[in-house]
Amino acid sequence: MPIICYCYNYTEEDIKQDVHLNKGISTILQYIQEEKRKGACKCEMMHPEGR
Repeated sequence: MPIICYCYNYTEEDIKQDVHLNKGISTILQYIQEEKRKGACKCEMMHPEGR
């Protein structure tokens, strides 16, 4: 399964399940966005393409 978030190791399936369980809302996406706002993610280091 493709990894969507390398910082927190979320896959496409994780996000689909999250949306299904939370009636169309992705709490994973909310979490990732909050971590990015705080500067806590390391996308440049973790993502194979540096993004």
